[in-house]
Amino acid sequence: MKMDPGMKMDPKMKMDPGMKMGEGMSGMDHMAMTKNTPANPYAEAAMDMHHKMMVSGADASETWTRQMIEHHRGAIAMSKIAVTKAGDKETRAMAQKSIAMQEKDVAELESWLKGHGKIPQ
Repeated sequence: MKMDPGMKMDPKMKMDPGMKMGEGMSGMDHMAMTKNTPANPYAEAAMDMHHKMMVSGADASETWTRQMIEHHRGAIAMSKIAVTKAGDKETRAMAQKSIAMQEKDVAELESWLKGHGKIPQ
């Protein structure tokens, strides 16, 4: 992970792989982590996906299905960015292939919802 040179980090962050989430992150600019940069043009799409994955259904099966739909939609959004921004031809080709696969998966998950009398998202 590239770090801002002015960022202060708790030394435990480097030494303790079993550290709990959030420990050693007090000096980080968390808002900056959600902004697109030239090296990470996917940050906003990823945050949007994670927010949308908080959806839930009537039971564990529906909740999983709805969360996976948003997960795949997030992958589609990030792959579309890669198709236009990635400098490597092979990466762009993999991203294009990923879009087709993820769209197929979303359709399958939506079909499951419909088949179980659920309203598609």
